Amino acid sequence: MDFLTLSPYELSSDKKTEFLSDILGKLTKKHYENCTAYHRMLDAINFDPYVPCNYENIPFLPVSLFKKLELKSVSKEEVFKTLTSSGTTGQSVSRIYLDRDTASIQQKILVKIVESFTGAARCPMLIIDCPSVVKDRTMFSARGAGILGFSIFGSDKTYALNDDMELDVDLVKTFLDKHRGKRILIFGFTFMIWQHFLKEIEQTGIEVDLSNAIMIHGGGWKKLTSEQVSPSEFKQRLKDACGLSEVHDYYGMVEQTGTIYMECECGHLHSSVFSDIIIRRHTDFSICNYGEKGIIQVVSALASSYPGHSLLTEDEGLILGEDDCSCGRKGKYFKVIGRLKNAEIRGCSDTYAAKF
Repeated sequence: MDFLTLSPYELSSDKKTEFLSDILGKLTKKHYENCTAYHRMLDAINFDPYVPCNYENIPFLPVSLFKKLELKSVSKEEVFKTLTSSGTTGQSVSRIYLDRDTASIQQKILVKIVESFTGAARCPMLIIDCPSVVKDRTMFSARGAGILGFSIFGSDKTYALNDDMELDVDLVKTFLDKHRGKRILIFGFTFMIWQHFLKEIEQTGIEVDLSNAIMIHGGGWKKLTSEQVSPSEFKQRLKDACGLSEVHDYYGMVEQTGTIYMECECGHLHSSVFSDIIIRRHTDFSICNYGEKGIIQVVSALASSYPGHSLLTEDEGLILGEDDCSCGRKGKYFKVIGRLKNAEIRGCSDTYAAKF
C-alpha cells in the first residue's frame, strides 16, 4: 500500500493496525541495520527486528535520547537538514537528521493532513510572530521550522508582530483590508497568540474582523494553564474579540515532523493513518485502557532517516475513543493533559513563555 495515496483519516482500526505494523516493522529493521546506537539498544533488550509483530510491541525510545545521542540511519553526506527542538536557555536540544527523501515525504504528509481541514486552496496568511524568527539562524529551531512548514499553505504571508514582539496594528488592518471577503489562514504558537495578539486586542479595543478566518495554533499550554485559561475559554475569547470561530489546536513535535495531530471541530485531537497514539502506564509501561491517563507514546511512518518511528514522550494524556468521533474522521482521538512532573519545558510556546 502506497501511503502517499491515502487520505489522512480513511482507515479503520484493523486496516490501520496492519498498515502501520508493516511499515514500522520495516523501519525498525532499517534503523537496526544502519544506526549503531539503535542496533545496540535493541540487542540489549533482546529484541529481534526480523520477527514480525504488532507495532505496539516495537520498542520505543525516550524522546530525550535525541538530546544525548546522534541518532541517524543515513551517512553524514546524505543529511539534507538538521532540525532542533525548542529549549529554554541552558537546555540541551534534540537534533533530528533528515535526508532529502524523508524531508520531502514529511512535507507531503503535513500538506495532506492540514488540507483536510483548510482545503486545497492557498489562503492569505497572517502569522502571529515576528519576521526575524525565520531570518535569524540563532532563533531557527522548532519555532522557525513550524512557521516555515505551515507557510506552504499561505499566500501573501504577513507577520502580525514586529521584532520587539509588539502587535503591528496598522499592518494587520492593511492586510485584512486588502483581503476583505477572502478566507484568511492564521498561524501561530498558542502563548504568542494569547500574549501578543488576543490580549492586545482585548486591552486596546482594536476592531479586527476575523469572522472569515481559520486559525491553526500549537506549541504548548503550560503558561495558559497557569493563568487558568482553558482551551474553551481561549476559543471563546478569540470569538468575542474578533469574531474568529474556526480554531484548531494541534499536537506535534520536531522528533516526528510531518505527523501532526490536528484538533477537529469537536475539540478532539486525531491521529492520522500515518501515525498513532499509545498511552502507557507509569508503573510498568503496559498499555492503558481508553479513558485511562498515562504517558503518551507516538509512532510515525515518516521517520526514515533516523530511529524516531516509536517514541515515548514526556507528556500525559488519554485516549477518548477510536473510529467514532462525531466529526466523522476515523482513527484514535485523544486529549493531552500536560507535561510529566519534572519534565523539561520544551514546546515552542512554553519555552518562549518561560521568559514571562
